[in-house]
Amino acid sequence: MSGTLNVTKGVNVEILQDGFEVALNGVVLLQHTIQKPMLFVGHGEETIEMYRGNFDIKDYVTERTALRYANVEEMEGAYKIDLSNLKNGDTMLSLIVKEEENRLKVEYQKNDANINRFWLRVAADKQEKVYGCGEQLSHFNMRGKNFPLWTSEPGVGRNKQTYVTWQADVVDKAGGDYYNTNFPQPTYVSSKKYYCHVETTAYADFDFRNEAFHELQVWEVPKYMLFETADTYLELVEKITGLFGRQPELPEWVYNGVVLGIQGGTDVVEQKLEKVLAKGMKVSGVWCQDWQGKRITSFGKRLMWNWKWNESEYPELDKKIAEWKENDIRFLGYINPYVAIEGDLYKEAEDKGYLALNTEGNTYLVDFGEFYCGVVDFTNEEATEWYKQVIKENMIDFGLDGWMADFGEYLPTDVVLKNRIDAKIMHNAWPTMWAKVNYEAVSEAGKLGEIVYFMRAGYTGIQKYCTLLWGGDQSVDWSLDDGLASVIPAALSSGMIGCGLHHSDIGGYTSLHGNKRSKELLMRWAEMGAFTPMMRTHEGNRPDDCFQFDGDEETLEHLARMSNVYVTMAPYIKSLVEENARRGIPVQRPLFMHYEEDEKTYDIQYQYLFGEDVLVAPVHQENQTEWEVYLPEDQWVHVWSGEAYTGGSVTVQAPLGYPPVFYRKKSIWSELFSKLIHI
Repeated sequence: MSGTLNVTKGVNVEILQDGFEVALNGVVLLQHTIQKPMLFVGHGEETIEMYRGNFDIKDYVTERTALRYANVEEMEGAYKIDLSNLKNGDTMLSLIVKEEENRLKVEYQKNDANINRFWLRVAADKQEKVYGCGEQLSHFNMRGKNFPLWTSEPGVGRNKQTYVTWQADVVDKAGGDYYNTNFPQPTYVSSKKYYCHVETTAYADFDFRNEAFHELQVWEVPKYMLFETADTYLELVEKITGLFGRQPELPEWVYNGVVLGIQGGTDVVEQKLEKVLAKGMKVSGVWCQDWQGKRITSFGKRLMWNWKWNESEYPELDKKIAEWKENDIRFLGYINPYVAIEGDLYKEAEDKGYLALNTEGNTYLVDFGEFYCGVVDFTNEEATEWYKQVIKENMIDFGLDGWMADFGEYLPTDVVLKNRIDAKIMHNAWPTMWAKVNYEAVSEAGKLGEIVYFMRAGYTGIQKYCTLLWGGDQSVDWSLDDGLASVIPAALSSGMIGCGLHHSDIGGYTSLHGNKRSKELLMRWAEMGAFTPMMRTHEGNRPDDCFQFDGDEETLEHLARMSNVYVTMAPYIKSLVEENARRGIPVQRPLFMHYEEDEKTYDIQYQYLFGEDVLVAPVHQENQTEWEVYLPEDQWVHVWSGEAYTGGSVTVQAPLGYPPVFYRKKSIWSELFSKLIHI
C-alpha cells in the first residue's frame, strides 16, 4: 500500500512499499525503509569522571540494532508506528506521529527496558547548513562535525592542537575541545527553515557529518521530538522562543554605560571610580565579585563562597551602595549554587538537610580547585526556597542590582538527590533549575526588570529564566576557539535557539600557561563590547598578569570613548532588547537572518548584524590597522569615515578605537548612527 495520508494540515505521512516518510509543510524530515532505517536502539555502558567541572566521558556500546520493520497504523488525528528489528517480530519501539500547535510531534514509547541508547536519523542534503545546539564557540555552522551535548567547563584553549590546551590537559585535565560548552541544548536550526528539538536531559551527541542525514544520539529514549517550520529565519526564531519562553527586558540603568569589574575592597572601588569619571567614562555599575570575600589558590584569585557581605573586605559597603546609586551607579555582586564548607551557610544547609548526598548518605563535597563545597539540592523544595531567601535577603535587600549567577554545570553524576532521579539525567537539567531559582527570587521580590543577573551555564528552558547570557571564561588571547573571536559564534548560536541577550568579559578571563592579557586585546574587546547588549569588564583570574582598563591613560581614554559610543547607541539597543523580549529576535544576528538570498552569509561567523541596521566585524587578531569585511548587498555607510558602500568584500581602515562598523543608509536610526563619527 502507498499513498499520502494527512494527519492534519501541514503534516504528511506517506506510506511506502517498504517504509514511510514524514514531512511538515513540504519539508521531508523522516525517511524510513527496510534498506535505510531511520532508527536504531541499543545498550551502552558509560563511564563518566569529573575533575573540577571537566568531564571524561567514555561509552562502550554493547548492542546497536537497526529497527528495519515498521507497521504504520492510522489513529484519530495521529499515526502509531511500531518498529521491530525482525519481520513480524515483537515491537521494540513505538512512535506516535501527530500535529500539535502547528508542530510535528513525535512521541516515543519503548517496549524493551534494556534500551538505553537511541539513534535517530533526520533527512538532510549536501547543501544544508545547521546552527544552534546551545552556545557553540568554535563553529557556528555545525555541518561536518558532531557535537556532544553535556554541560561542562568549556576547557582552556578548546583546541587540541594548541600549546595552551595541551598544558591545560596535562596539568588540570581541563583543555576542552571544539564542542565543549557551558550551554548545550538538543535543539538545532536548519537552513531548510525548520528547527528540531529533542526533549531529553540525558547525554546526547548530534552528528551532522553525513550528507544524507543528521544522526541524533541520546543515552535514553527521549520523551518526544518537535519540528516546526517557518517562511523566514526571523519567524523561525520567534516560534522557537514561543516554545521555550523569552528573556525579559534589561533594566534601564544598564544603558548608562559600562559595568566595571573591580576587586579589592571599598577604597579601591572609590579610587577607580574617581579616576574613570574624571576621564568622562560613562559608568552604569561596578561589579565586585569579591563582595563576599576572597581566597587565593594556584589558579589565581578565587572567591569565598558564603553569600553575604564581607565587612572586612568591603567596609561601609551598605552605605556606599546607596551613595553610588544616587549617582546612577549600581552595585553588582556574585553568587553560584554551591556553598563553601568554611561558611555558615554551608553549616545551616547541612543541618537542615538541604545539601545533596553521596552514596553513603553523607554530604557530597565537590572539589572546585583547592577548596570544597556542598551542592544545594534544587530537587528539594525546601532547599530551593531557602536559597531564594539567601538571594532576597543577602543580595536584593542589601541593595544589589545585579550579579553573576555563575556555574550550574558541575553537578556530579554520582550525587544522590532528594528526587532520587539519576544524576546523569539531572546533570543537564541543573543550569535551568539554577536559572529558575534566580528568576523566582527576583520576581518574588518585585524586581524583575530592575535587576540583571548573567549566567554562563544553560540548557533547554533557560530562555525564560536567564536575564542575560555571558560567554563564559574565554582565554585572554587571540585564539579563534577560546579568545576574543569565539564570543561571536557564541552569541549567534545561542541567539538562534532563543537566548538573544549575550555579552562577554571585556578582556577575557583565563590567564594560564603563559597567557597574559595585552593592552591591545583589552582595547579590541572593549570595541566589540560597545556593540553588545551590555558592556562589562573583568580583571581576570590573575589580575596581576592582565593589563587592566586603568593600566595607562590611553586605555582609560579608549574605554571612556567606547562607553560613550555605547550610551549614544542606547536608544537603538533598547529597541532591540525590547524586540527580543516581545518576539524573541536576538540582538546579535547572523547576516543571513536579514539577507537570506546571499549564500555567502551562511558561513560567516566572525561578523554579526546588531539588529537589522548595524553590521559589526570586530577586529579579532592582533597588530591589525585595516580589516576585510563582507557586506551583503545594500546601502551601507562606514560609521567612522562616512564612506558609502553597496556590498561585497571591502577593506577599511581599523586602527584602535575604530572597529569596522557599518549602518544601513535607509535605516530610521541613521541620524543617531551618524553621531558616532563625532565621538
